[in-house]
Amino acid sequence: MEKRLGGQTVVLHNNPKIISRASIVGRKESQGPLAEYFDEVMPDNLWGEDSWEKTECRMLKEVCEKAIINANKQVTDINYMFAGDLLNQIMTANFAARQLGIPFFGLFGACSTMTEALSLGSIMVDGGYANNVLCATSSHFCTAERQFRYPLEQGTQRAPTGQWTVTGAGAVIVSNKGDGPSVTHITTGKVIDYGIKDVNNMGAAMAPAAAETIKTHFQDTGRGPQDYDLIVTGDLGKFGRELTIDLLAKEGYDISSRYIDCGCEIYSEDQNVQSGGSGCGCSAVVFTGFILKKMEDGEINRVLIGSTGALLSTTSTQQGESIPGIVHLVAIEKKEG
Repeated sequence: MEKRLGGQTVVLHNNPKIISRASIVGRKESQGPLAEYFDEVMPDNLWGEDSWEKTECRMLKEVCEKAIINANKQVTDINYMFAGDLLNQIMTANFAARQLGIPFFGLFGACSTMTEALSLGSIMVDGGYANNVLCATSSHFCTAERQFRYPLEQGTQRAPTGQWTVTGAGAVIVSNKGDGPSVTHITTGKVIDYGIKDVNNMGAAMAPAAAETIKTHFQDTGRGPQDYDLIVTGDLGKFGRELTIDLLAKEGYDISSRYIDCGCEIYSEDQNVQSGGSGCGCSAVVFTGFILKKMEDGEINRVLIGSTGALLSTTSTQQGESIPGIVHLVAIEKKEG
């Protein structure tokens, strides 16, 4: 059977299934509108560790362990782990994998890492190269601020277009057997760069990639917005979400009635997060907590989700580079077989 559709999409015929999920969040995230959907809340930003970075590593390791337990599996049942994070040399994922002892592919897709991991893990299972794959990612407000922005002690004023990095980790197990929604299509994104250099406006930098990849998915598959109960992006925030709607409308696609952005959903208006949430953990916890629960409950049956990534570094920013964006889309459906 043909596995390629168009230029960027593959169709998965063997129904790799998401058989378990897990999420851990910080206190601020537990005070938002999706609080009831998360598995565990950390008591504070350190969680008994010596540094924020060690806390993030523990968070990722424990969410992976929870996903394995929820799947009624042992660590030895997991053939591969696909994971990444925001920190230099994906240190969180590397150190978590060191503790878990699972064959490991480390990924850096910035905040697109959750659907990048889910894409590659699902392809492995669909191709018969693995029976069970762990896909995970994390972010932590304090570690991201320390690396990418300003010392927390400085109390820097935030721009209205700025976003708040989610403290959270999410993980799923993709398997060739079991119950759960199936991954059916994957549209791999291209790096899109409109020349935006404002690090306080990530939504505008990533929105063109979101719009381009969603349009490509529709063109490759012959589907349209009406074919999905929900279309989801990772962390564009309020301004990026509106820009994505506008860009797709110019291409003839009206997604406004069924489109949400995880960065807009995870916090409430009164939590002082400016444009919304961001970070690898943003789409990870909204997806593993909220969206998959809605699928389990039968409230939605077909979802198109794309984690959104800004591919910058402190070095590229200091050298005056613009901010490239990328989005990887995954179609997930409840189906038999």
